[in-house]
Amino acid sequence: MRLSPALAYGCRYRTPPLKLLLTFTLLPHRYHRHHRLTVSAPLLPTTLSLSSQPPNPNFFTGNSLFFRMEGDLQRFWSGNSINKNKAMVEHLKTYGVITSKKVAEVLESIDRALFVPDGNAPYYDSPVPIGYNATISAPHMHATCLQLLEENLQPGMHALDVGSGTGYLTACFALMVGPQGRAVGVEHIPELVSSSVLNIQKSAAAPLLKEGSLSVHVGDGRLGWPEHAPYDAIHVGAAAPEIPQALIDQLKPGGRLVIPVGSVFQDLKVIDKNMDGSLSIRSETSVRYVPLTSRDAQLRGA
Repeated sequence: MRLSPALAYGCRYRTPPLKLLLTFTLLPHRYHRHHRLTVSAPLLPTTLSLSSQPPNPNFFTGNSLFFRMEGDLQRFWSGNSINKNKAMVEHLKTYGVITSKKVAEVLESIDRALFVPDGNAPYYDSPVPIGYNATISAPHMHATCLQLLEENLQPGMHALDVGSGTGYLTACFALMVGPQGRAVGVEHIPELVSSSVLNIQKSAAAPLLKEGSLSVHVGDGRLGWPEHAPYDAIHVGAAAPEIPQALIDQLKPGGRLVIPVGSVFQDLKVIDKNMDGSLSIRSETSVRYVPLTSRDAQLRGA
């Protein structure tokens, strides 16, 4: 049967071309304060049924795929870390989250397990707490943002990752822009910056960190990082009440900014700066992120 793309509650999936929405019978879940409104149960069976009614949004919290990436669990629980990471990417491709060959290659090269705190399952499609009231996003969210920014992450380009956390997406940016480009992470929790550098040093992006084309800094991401501006690509990993002007100013003409905007209700905004300096803004999907705020407010959980 020919499949066509559909969108529901901020998560892409594939569905037959019927004028019906998918509803989901889901296993118990827990709440994650980051990204998409969907379940965060481990890779366990999910029942799908066709209905003319939309899903109950109360079932969806966190930022995991509606389609649980259960598949063949042995692929995730046997073999070495590299094989498990590749299996995660294959599942994202199967569910239509990854369509870009380049994005798939980068996600296979950067082992997610190196950036997830010990004691957690790094390959589940779920956000994971990393301390300091922060999380590392679910794999499908990272893949989505990489695809949205792919054309602005070509070799030699400059990329800024605001709220870089464990350094995972910053490392992915670095591989995409290469040694002639520049990938910059900004994080306002010093301890996370220190640990992210150690994470990157264990990864495929280590040579770029050593050579200096990849760097991570302590700073208020709302102010960007002017030193290496203008940027072809800017990603923000927390929800702003409005688009920070500093990030717009540091975006290169022809560049793209991907940022969640809103408070209770949030949209992932895609902002393109035209060559004349004007902006084209669209909403990609509904999401749920932690707020883009000050370090003190984040540590208080405000």
